[in-house]
Amino acid sequence: MKRRASLGGFLALLLKAPDTLAAGSQASIVAVRVWPAQEYTRVTLESDKPLAARHFLVDSPHRLVIDVEGLELSPDLKELIGKVKPDDPYISGVRVGQNTPTVVRIVLDLRQPVAPQIFTLAPVAAYKHRLVFDLYPKFAADPLVALASEREKAPAAPPPSPAQRAEAAASAVNDALGELIQKIERPPAPSTTPARPASAPVPPPVAAASKPALAPAPAAEPKIDRLIIIALDPGHGGEDPGAVGPSGLREKDVVLSVAHNLRERLQANPNIRVLMTRDADFFVPREERVRKARRVQADLFVSIHADAFFTPQARGASVFALSDGAATSAAARWMADRENAADMVGGINTGTASKDKNVLRALLDMSTTAQIKDSLKLGNEVLGQIGKIARLHKPRVEQAGFAVLKAPDIPSILVEMAFISNPEEEKKLRDPDHQGKLVDALASGIAKYFAKNPPLARRRSSTL
Repeated sequence: MKRRASLGGFLALLLKAPDTLAAGSQASIVAVRVWPAQEYTRVTLESDKPLAARHFLVDSPHRLVIDVEGLELSPDLKELIGKVKPDDPYISGVRVGQNTPTVVRIVLDLRQPVAPQIFTLAPVAAYKHRLVFDLYPKFAADPLVALASEREKAPAAPPPSPAQRAEAAASAVNDALGELIQKIERPPAPSTTPARPASAPVPPPVAAASKPALAPAPAAEPKIDRLIIIALDPGHGGEDPGAVGPSGLREKDVVLSVAHNLRERLQANPNIRVLMTRDADFFVPREERVRKARRVQADLFVSIHADAFFTPQARGASVFALSDGAATSAAARWMADRENAADMVGGINTGTASKDKNVLRALLDMSTTAQIKDSLKLGNEVLGQIGKIARLHKPRVEQAGFAVLKAPDIPSILVEMAFISNPEEEKKLRDPDHQGKLVDALASGIAKYFAKNPPLARRRSSTL
């Protein structure tokens, strides 16, 4: 009897086992995040266990339906509804429901047709398992078109800073760049009294009324329709906060602020266009940053960051260029490795990463000694200007294998404005006045580089 009772209890436990195992395998939502931007909107579900999902698109009206397996509806998941902002370019609304006992259905009402990318990310840094929905437009915008439309927008007001200092610095920078542009676009007109060889006889004086002076023909004045395009690359963004200071200042926020202000400073000159690899809080893979700069044939690429180290004592600004071999120091190599790993934190889609990796390898092979030489020239000018307003970590431009600097035909530098991990430097980075000084230094360094290294002529429309 005891054996039969034991057997019966075992069978009952065995029959209940699937339900118990199923309940134990359900994942719990840790966080829900939405990153809206004109380029694309990202939705992230972070959970304590990996999630799997299937999706399909529906037209009239446009919707994206996502079935997430191994999940039960919870208050944390319902937060997704409130996370969507009214001005999201892609999502107009969200509905969440329990489709089956183990499947949650998420329906995203769309403002436009999308080409979704849905993928999972393994735990990295502070994140656990992530299920990511990237909503890209079905018809992606060309960076050249975006650059052209940028000039049609009304210029934003500069950030609060001492007016006299800002005006004087802006005037100096624009004068230097303006003089350069004039030399490029309007070469000196030929003299009306050309010099004669010393051996040539001097003709007798002629009455002024005897022969009218000949005006130079219009064709004799060549004009190069030339615009300078500068690519500004605020590091990190979206899921990747970058380094975080002792009081919570995030690298991605301060570099975006400086980049916005620098763009306004540079574009005060009508012959300059500025492309920003990101102009809001969203993540951009490093290969895409390089691709954008090359698509618009940028003359310069400046990546802006704020350094961090294990100890709060490290301080000072640094400027880096690409190395065609070993890094110039162990610190430079460590910094390059850390920045190159940012894609894993930001969340790159490994389904498309293999193609990007092949492109990146090809770009590295194409990188030339001339490009690195020009990058060092640019870096030296910028470092010299930063050294006037802030402490330098190293007195020279360092080199390492930064993946984001591997555009073979564009002089490229990476600027670490300060150590955000240092409490004193974090305080300065938070200060709008100090940010203004950094903008002055970066703009002046760029102007001095162009004054010594005029860009080559290219066929570009003045309406760009």
